[in-house]
Parts: sequence; structure tokens; C-alpha cells
Amino acid sequence: MSLNWKEIDLILAEIPLKDSFIRQIHQPNHQSLVFELYNRGQSCKLYFSFAPGVSRLHLLTRRLENPKRPPRFAGFLRSRIKGGRLVEAGQLGRDRIVRFRITRGEDTLLLYARFWGGAANLLATNAEGKILDALYRRPKRQEISGGSFRPEDSPGTTRSGEGEYTIRELPGEGSFNEKIERYYFDREEAERSSRTLTTELKQLEARENRMLANLEKLESKSRAYSDGERFKRWGDLILSNAHTIQRGDAWLVCSDYSDPEQTLSIELDPALTPAENAERCYRRHRKARAGAKLLNEEIHQQRRTLEELSTRILGLRRGELLPEAGAFPAKAKQRPLPKETPGLSFVSASYRLLLGRTARENDSLLRHHVRGNDIWLHVRDYPGAYVFIKNLPGKSVPLEVLLDAGSLAVEYSRAKSAGRGDVYYTQVKYLRRVKEGKPGLVIPTQEKNLHIILDPQRIRRLRGRPLPGPGVKG
Repeated sequence: MSLNWKEIDLILAEIPLKDSFIRQIHQPNHQSLVFELYNRGQSCKLYFSFAPGVSRLHLLTRRLENPKRPPRFAGFLRSRIKGGRLVEAGQLGRDRIVRFRITRGEDTLLLYARFWGGAANLLATNAEGKILDALYRRPKRQEISGGSFRPEDSPGTTRSGEGEYTIRELPGEGSFNEKIERYYFDREEAERSSRTLTTELKQLEARENRMLANLEKLESKSRAYSDGERFKRWGDLILSNAHTIQRGDAWLVCSDYSDPEQTLSIELDPALTPAENAERCYRRHRKARAGAKLLNEEIHQQRRTLEELSTRILGLRRGELLPEAGAFPAKAKQRPLPKETPGLSFVSASYRLLLGRTARENDSLLRHHVRGNDIWLHVRDYPGAYVFIKNLPGKSVPLEVLLDAGSLAVEYSRAKSAGRGDVYYTQVKYLRRVKEGKPGLVIPTQEKNLHIILDPQRIRRLRGRPLPGPGVKG
């Protein structure tokens, strides 16, 4: 709700505007202006807002950010009235139009501030009413440079109907200027907060839907992998019936040892021996088991992220209602949602460990999720994951945390089959990217070495499935 004409009169009556000097003009945004005034040893700031529905003027006590380069209209006003004297300021009748007469040297300029809800504007004219410039240039209203604007010559600027409007009773102490300033700025802040919450809620709900769809695909894929045990049974059956298989056979028909009454037909590669056909089944079994393990870890990570996301969404939904009229609570502090990182995340003591399983995940972690003082670990002489220890300011990384991170580096590398490996580590700032190399490829400097012996209990603890008993120190 914009100011009514009685409120404008009261605001003007509280401000000593006549004979004030204009020291500076600022334009915080395209909808507002600030005049810095000086009068009889006192300085003040006069604030104008021409935003739809909240157009107003009043004294300004709070600090507003201003653009480094003044917008067009502020630059125009500085060139015409900065250093000038405000010789007259008053409202024209009850039309919510305030006229300012400003002189600088021999030049006179008139400013008309119109506080109409959807048609608020500030126009600068010469003494004859010719428009020199306007805050909002509106050709349909002829409010453009060269147009004419003399509202004092039009009918309707009388004081009739004074009983139609009243001065609002606003809460708080101080002058009417101070109450108006608090009321409107608190209202605008609450509305911005509400819009921000609504926008963030929509974004998080869309992200939640995408993650649920992805989780459904992963679970479907995991169910397909879970059927991989049949390949091991087929390999066992091929070996136990090898004496009945001739080279060139395309099928083995035999009884299932788990159910002798059931007959199985197992497809063979005619070019392979029975032992080679069995090994082919075992390879498929190992691949399915490894794939299922990785999928289950990814599903676990997705579910954990979804829980955090759902908690955040519930919090936003509790605060999404618009404030009631006249009640504008202060903007509540919001806990930011942790950034979604690629790969896997683990916790060791109070440190966060990030792990990239592919070259793309390693590259993404390096570019967007780690900083110079974070620790990078990688198994020496084997392809494998990058592991990062997120730095805690003012703290040195404990040995146990290094051992946890090193164990993850071995676990997610080709060195896992050996059960041990050398891991080198250094700070991220000592990594150098390989020019024109593959994504994530780096050359470390100032690295140190850890020899890690894999301990299943340590890995299970990091994955959130602890076992009793002490871990093995590397």
C-alpha cells in the first residue's frame, strides 16, 4: 500500500526541506533514489521509492548499497541539481504529487514525484513544464524527453474529501518518518524472504524428483545384478558334468544339484572347452557381484542425500506461508543444504572424506569441491580412486584419519586384490594438471608415502557398518 496524501503531508512537515542544499544523488536500484541534503548544519537523506504498490518518500537512516556506476537517471540529476538549493517542496493538493523547485546558479529545475501505486514516477522539467528526463520513460503517457508536464494546471488538486483518508497508526517509537521507514523496509524484506523460500522449495522439490527417479533406476539395476549367483551355479554344473560335454556342444542339459528334479539348459560356447566355459560363467558372476556392490554403495549414498534433502524441504514448507497483513517477521536464518558432490562421501572423526570412482568424478572433485589445503591421496603404481580429506582450519590431520583415507584409496583401486599398497598424499595446491591430458590427470609434488594393509573392519566402519574389535593400523 502506497502513502495517502495525508501521510505525505505529515512526512513533509517533519523534514526541514526548504533551503536545503543537495550534496549528492544516489540510485540504489531502478525503482528508488536517495538525496543527500544539508540544511543549517544538519545532514539527512531523503529516500524515494517508486515501486508498484509501495511508492513513498521518507527520511532514510539505514545504509543501502549503491552501484559503482550511477544509473542513467541518477547521472542526469547529478549533472543538473547536485550542489543546487531546494527552494520549495510541497504536495499539489491531494493528488499525491510532490513538487520540488531547485535552483543552481541562474538555472531552475522542477522535480515532480508522483506516488500513484501503478504509475509512480519522478519527472524533471524546466520552469515552463517541458520534460527534460524521467525515471520511467512512458511514451503512451507522453512522459519522455520533450513532452509536457504541468499537473498544477490541471483540475482536481483541491483538498475536498479530507475525511476519505486517515494517517495510519504504525507500531514502534519515533517520528512518522521513522515508523514508515521501518514498516516498508521490514515488509519488503519479509516478501523477499518469502519469494526466496518459495523459489528454493521448487528447486529442491524438482531435484528430489530427479533423485527419486534415479534411485528407482539404480534399484532396478541392482535387482538385475542380484541374479548373478546363477552364473556361479552354472559354472559348477559345467565342471561337474564336464565328462558329458563334447567340444562343439552348444548346450548342456543336466539336473540342478539344488533341485535334482529340475532340468537346466545351459548355453555353451562351442569353441571353448568345458573348463573355459565354466571360467566364463565365473567371470560373469564376479562382474555381477562387483557391480552389485558398487550399486549398493551408490544407492546408500543416494538415500542419505535424499534424507538431507527431505529434511530441508520439510523445513522450507513449514516457513512457506506468506506473512499476514501487518506482520512482517525478521528473516529467519537458514541452514544451507550441503552441496551435492560426485562420488562417495565418508566421515572420519570430524573430517569429511570425498572419493571419486571415475576420471570424471575425480576431475569434478578437483575443479569444484576441494581447495588448496585439502589432502589428496592415491595408490601408487595402480589405477584407482582419488581420495580427498577436507581441511579443518587450524588443525593438523590425525594419523587415524590419514589411515582411513589411505584404506579407502586401496579399497577402491586395483591394489585391493593384493590387500595392501603404497599410498602417496600431498596437499591439493601441490598438484599440477597434465597439459592436454585426460580429465583428472595430475602430477603430484612434495608427496609423502603411507603403506596401507587393508583392514575389513576399518572399511566397514567407514561405510557405516561397524564390527567389534580394534582396527589394524597401517
